[in-house]
Amino acid sequence: MSQQVGQVDALFLHEAGDHVLVTVRRDGERLLRAKLELKETSAGPRPGKFRLKDGSHEEPRSPDEFVELARRAARIRISEQTRSRQRDRLREMLAGYQLDDKTKAVRTCRYCANHGRYSPLTSDTAIDGDGEYICQDCAVRELERELSFRGDLTSAAQDRLEELLFDVGELDRIVDLLKGELDPDLTKFDEMGATVDEIDPIAVANLDLHPGVKGLLEDRFDELLPVQSLAIENDLLDGQDQLVVSATATGKTLVGEMAGLHRALSGKGKVLFLVPLVALANQKHRDFEEEYGHLVDVTLRVGGGRIRDSGNRFDPGADVIVGTYEGIDHALRVGKDLGDVGTVVIDEVHTLKEPERGHRLDGLIARLKDFCERRAARRDDYHGAQWIYLSATVGNVGQLARKLEAVPVEFEERPVPIERHVTFADGSEKPRIENELVRREFDTRSSKGYRGQTIIFTNSRRRCHEISRKLEYSSAPYHAGLDYGRRKKVEEMFADQELAAVVTTAALAAGVDFPASQVVFDTLAMGIEWLSVQEFHQMLGRAGRPDYHDKGKVYVLVEPDCAYHASMDRTEDEVAFELLKGEMESVHVPYDEAAAVEETLANVTVAGKRAKALNDRMLGEIPTKHAVGKLLEYEFIDGLEPTDLGRAVTRHFLSPDEAFLILDSVRKGNDPFDIVADLELQDEEL
Repeated sequence: MSQQVGQVDALFLHEAGDHVLVTVRRDGERLLRAKLELKETSAGPRPGKFRLKDGSHEEPRSPDEFVELARRAARIRISEQTRSRQRDRLREMLAGYQLDDKTKAVRTCRYCANHGRYSPLTSDTAIDGDGEYICQDCAVRELERELSFRGDLTSAAQDRLEELLFDVGELDRIVDLLKGELDPDLTKFDEMGATVDEIDPIAVANLDLHPGVKGLLEDRFDELLPVQSLAIENDLLDGQDQLVVSATATGKTLVGEMAGLHRALSGKGKVLFLVPLVALANQKHRDFEEEYGHLVDVTLRVGGGRIRDSGNRFDPGADVIVGTYEGIDHALRVGKDLGDVGTVVIDEVHTLKEPERGHRLDGLIARLKDFCERRAARRDDYHGAQWIYLSATVGNVGQLARKLEAVPVEFEERPVPIERHVTFADGSEKPRIENELVRREFDTRSSKGYRGQTIIFTNSRRRCHEISRKLEYSSAPYHAGLDYGRRKKVEEMFADQELAAVVTTAALAAGVDFPASQVVFDTLAMGIEWLSVQEFHQMLGRAGRPDYHDKGKVYVLVEPDCAYHASMDRTEDEVAFELLKGEMESVHVPYDEAAAVEETLANVTVAGKRAKALNDRMLGEIPTKHAVGKLLEYEFIDGLEPTDLGRAVTRHFLSPDEAFLILDSVRKGNDPFDIVADLELQDEEL
């Protein structure tokens, strides 16, 4: 045998029960395995029985063959897991053959050694596994065995866990992550450092503002924040249209308010402040009344959904109209006169990229611009509107600004650093983890003296109440289903540090304005849709305020192999790492045939023969000829005039499919309430 084997790189010895396991290696490959038993002689320990192993078969060989193999080995290694007495016997035996100079005890992986594999360990490669050191390959296999009990994880999640395993070097701590443990050194994914752009602040006293607005601002602060100063430097007060992109809590909302109130009080037309959701409009309306109600008249225009316009509080003659996109668009579609519009502020303009609402915002912008321009063309004392678009999250700022014909004002400051953490838990475990996070944060005070408070984002109103009930410290659900008084009470209690947490739906992320130090993602879904990178960043940006906290914390609770609806084609662990590593998406307006038909019908209803011109000025690509053909086929238009059916469809924001569902139900004599219910059941409640 020794003649066949020739020279070898290493001979590895490891105690395994009542024998010693022998492994012979050459060129990184295992040549053979064998079992050796020692016997005591007058000359000391010597090879006794020696058997070659081939699977479960063992072949007895002469003990002299072991000695010959040892002589041919460049080095001989004894595992440190071998008991010290047995190591001493092996050394003494090898010394008897003058082989002690190439013999050394090494730290090696016991799992490997037990299987006849030689895996020496170093401080860089050793993993602590249940009190002993094992190699990285065996640690990964043990981790995969644990993962098999937790359900399938995506490759991204497994890669992250393996990365942590190698960084930390402790298998048990990584396994604890799968049990929802919250060791911050382990759960930490990364830290988004605070960034401060060097921008000279502009003193409020130096602003050329209407005295009413200027006096109000001087009572609040001496200098503008950086993004506000940038907007002023880019001719905000001279009527320049702007796309303002800046992180949450950096003060961009005041850019729109300042310009709009200045123009309104200077006789240049009213302010339209538009947001995507009714709940946000209600909140913004209250804010305007409280802060500026002594200077201007404020009204609300949200409409009543698709079926009925319940905007009876709407005063078209008010100085400030706060509304939803749909509420103002409805006014245009039914021919209401909005009067002289001096400033249009479109908040959350990245909504343009959303499949369901993006085309409607695109259409609203085109129709409202057309309204203002036609009004200005007929009047010498009205010169149109200034347009200000606001967003915290846009990937293609320059390109979008060009399409909107606005000057880009981008400010990338992050007021405080944000730590981002990831841990794994199933749905039933998440409330326990959230309770611990809320308690830990509320028991901590910042250097500015404020307790830590938490926003928990989840995907349904029911889940808001469920989580809130399970939190030990004071908390409250907060969502659009609560009445105004209740939401206002929650806001006041949070501001007064009487609540440790609020639990809210992801759908309200854009408008939640609580000074929280910590954001927890109970789910990564908004209703039955996964969050986009924009939405995720906007929500996590709620963690940490410069006047309250030293840093923000974000915890992403990930349920492996979980989806919240059959239509979801990915799992939560896959989505989590896409969001954490994802770059901000570009804002483009998506159009399918139904969206093109809906917007073309609205443009025909509002502008008649000018509908093609409106289509051409929209940001998305609309095949006008094809859309008009479909409108004629559906009998929604006659020539370039809407039919009665077409008017009904467009004033209720119906897609063609929804319109035909209603028509079919009416023809079948279905109850009107059943028709409405059928429509609403098509949309999952957020």
